[in-house]
Amino acid sequence: MTDNPLRIHVLDPDRVQFPDPRQALEEPDGLLAAGGNLNLDTLIAAYRAGIFPWYEQNQPILWWSPDPRAVIYPDQIHISRSLRKILRQGRYKVTTDTAFAQVIRACAQRQDPEQGTWITAAMIKAYCHLHEQGYAHSVECWMEGELAGGLYGVAVGAVFCGESMFSHRANASKIALVHLAGALQQAGFVLIDCQVGNEHLFSMGATMIERNAFLDALGQHATTRINWPESGISASVAAD
Repeated sequence: MTDNPLRIHVLDPDRVQFPDPRQALEEPDGLLAAGGNLNLDTLIAAYRAGIFPWYEQNQPILWWSPDPRAVIYPDQIHISRSLRKILRQGRYKVTTDTAFAQVIRACAQRQDPEQGTWITAAMIKAYCHLHEQGYAHSVECWMEGELAGGLYGVAVGAVFCGESMFSHRANASKIALVHLAGALQQAGFVLIDCQVGNEHLFSMGATMIERNAFLDALGQHATTRINWPESGISASVAAD
């Protein structure tokens, strides 16, 4: 049991100082703090500490660091037999950072309108700013000239913190993820942070690790200087 049930840290909206993520609640899993802001420096500090925002419209900003943590090791991405067949067909084009705003808005729209979306207008504005400053990136999968799927996230040194993905056509987000993982591996990235696991991610090779292990890896690699592998993401993926 946690020593501090149902209590979270309230952040100053003007001077945000995050608590140790190990102080997050056990229930709901990983809830750490409320308040603060979505400014560039705040978001960068959060990701470097293994913390991310996740809240709905009309809620205060909520900050999380769950335990365990869902991750994908780039060299352990799982490509199913059916997905390999689609890759071999080559009927898609994969790009990166060519349609960031379109990708994040598509991710927001895919969620249940009756239950709301955590990708609010404020979040879209904040992450587009992160993208403009070179911290946030998107991967786009195009089919027949239209955006068929994609994903976006934040690069923190040699760790890519995935935020959300969408598909307008079957397997499009999976294709984007396969291209991303292969390019990240070649570039020297060590981890794709998936935050919270689900069956879709597990089918692609995601695994759960203890928060302490994730924070140790993040601390070791957060300041690594790696160029974003644009050409690698756009390259064809070996499907054999």
